[in-house]
Amino acid sequence: MSTAAHRHTLFEDAQSLLVAPLLCAFAVLLFREAGLLTGGTIGIAFLIHYLSGWAIGPVLFVLNLPFYLLAMKAMGRTFTIKTFIAVALLSVYAELLPHWISLQSIDRVFAAVMGGFLAGISILMLIRHKSSLGGLGILVIHLQNTRGWRAGKLQMAADVLILAAGIFVRDPLSVALSILGAIALNLVIAVNHKSGRYMGT
Repeated sequence: MSTAAHRHTLFEDAQSLLVAPLLCAFAVLLFREAGLLTGGTIGIAFLIHYLSGWAIGPVLFVLNLPFYLLAMKAMGRTFTIKTFIAVALLSVYAELLPHWISLQSIDRVFAAVMGGFLAGISILMLIRHKSSLGGLGILVIHLQNTRGWRAGKLQMAADVLILAAGIFVRDPLSVALSILGAIALNLVIAVNHKSGRYMGT
């Protein structure tokens, strides 16, 4: 069967760009309500949020702006446009969800694990539709392409630094639960994302 037979349609790409950021925004809501954070650019947005009180959505949108030029060089125009749309929608969803959902109480361990799962599923959906949530993910791909540095190791190192920085804005238990959420996120991607297994393009 030809590669074209497996190519995603415009409708399939559109639903991914609409749904995946919504799932990630729900993860952001769970993390925020539980006083947690995560890795990547979203984790940096959380650090800024906890330090300044600024809304996560606008902070996340602004943080990603410098990375789109790198995305254009490293991944091409289509990837960059899709990523811009995904990040913009995530920024909007992150601000709208608290108005749509009111959580009276939440178990913090559940929030960490479920938030990690939802974020991982969101990232996986976007990967399969040749998109991303931008930020550091773009940077590590660029460095891998230009310097030969391993993207996975770079991303892991960045996440460790971001979560470690959390100790300056959150208590040790919150940081520990945030690490649990990061493990849940990476578990979803590690188990479900295997090179060559998924045929959609």
